[in-house]
Amino acid sequence: MSTFPQGAQDIIDSPGAQAAARKLEAARELAVDVEADAMHAFRARLCFLQVATDEEVLLFDTLQPGVEPSLLAPVMGDAERTKFFHAAGGDLPYLAEAGVRVRGLFDTHRAATLLGWPKVGLADLARERLGVELPKEHQQSDFSLRPLPPGMRDYIANDVRYLVELGRLVREETRKADILEEVLLDCQRMCDEAAARPDVGADFKPRLPKAGLTPGQMVLANAIAQALHRKRLEWAEAENVPMGRMLSNMAISDIAVKPPGNPRELAKAAGVRGAFVRAHGEEIIALVRELLEKSRRGELKPEQEQKGPKDVNRRKREEALKAWRSEKASARKVTPSVVLPNPVFDVLVSRPPAGLDELRTVPYIGDKRVELYGEELLALLAQHPVQG
Repeated sequence: MSTFPQGAQDIIDSPGAQAAARKLEAARELAVDVEADAMHAFRARLCFLQVATDEEVLLFDTLQPGVEPSLLAPVMGDAERTKFFHAAGGDLPYLAEAGVRVRGLFDTHRAATLLGWPKVGLADLARERLGVELPKEHQQSDFSLRPLPPGMRDYIANDVRYLVELGRLVREETRKADILEEVLLDCQRMCDEAAARPDVGADFKPRLPKAGLTPGQMVLANAIAQALHRKRLEWAEAENVPMGRMLSNMAISDIAVKPPGNPRELAKAAGVRGAFVRAHGEEIIALVRELLEKSRRGELKPEQEQKGPKDVNRRKREEALKAWRSEKASARKVTPSVVLPNPVFDVLVSRPPAGLDELRTVPYIGDKRVELYGEELLALLAQHPVQG
């Protein structure tokens, strides 16, 4: 029967953080998680960095002076030490922002997904693989609260308490399924691509219907959506709340497609609350009217798309490669992403390699895939060469 580290140690000052960092240098396998206040603040902050070994759980309170995540950079960046995360994609940007690059990642969520397991949440894996029940009630809590309530403290400690043992079990299952290399390549990609989070709202692209709107209506809808996005950033920052809590993407799209003429019509938009209409309704109505007038005067112009030469065979390569991937996955009894993960798939479709040497240079394809599929891939892609 497995034993797990008991209790948890709070790391709340610089001497404690430095001592804990030195202690972790002896560990070869670590479980790591982070908590932020993304559900409660305009600009999310890293609030906790939790690390567990077989012997202990350490809770680094990163809101305290001197408790710097960068103290763990040498351990986190050592590829010879395994770092078990669950769904690391959301955690790695916070660490990258703090100057911590992770190497030696094994992501149990990604591994379970590639194994094709029907349930891949941490609580599901802990229950099914370890017989441990993990509560979920604090998933959206405000981790910037100090002092942290006891129930929330237990919650963040339990996110890593069982993860070293769980990680070993999941890793062994990938080895049995003969997909360990593929999982590790995906984990390496996640680490390489992790970057500091972009500015709040920097990558906003409204989701507008592609049918039912004339070109002029589409231009107007996009202009309204972008203007509303800029306004919600301004309002959300002033109140220090997430921009989506101020005005959701769904609400922006609904307002953009059905421009309201008065506060009552605005209140009928999807996801718009009465309190929001009372606070900002008149400003939104004025903004919409201004853009409607500009549209009538022909002053709104469509965004110019940057288009290169059209590759007339791209769609054929994509369809052929997708069918081939499904066939190989079925024969091998693995998920399609084990045969070719989407980032590798996209590179092969966009820039088909001319030979095996060039194929080996495709990021994250790995030696195993080249040996198993190289010649077939080259032959398949050669049937639909780049044209245009």
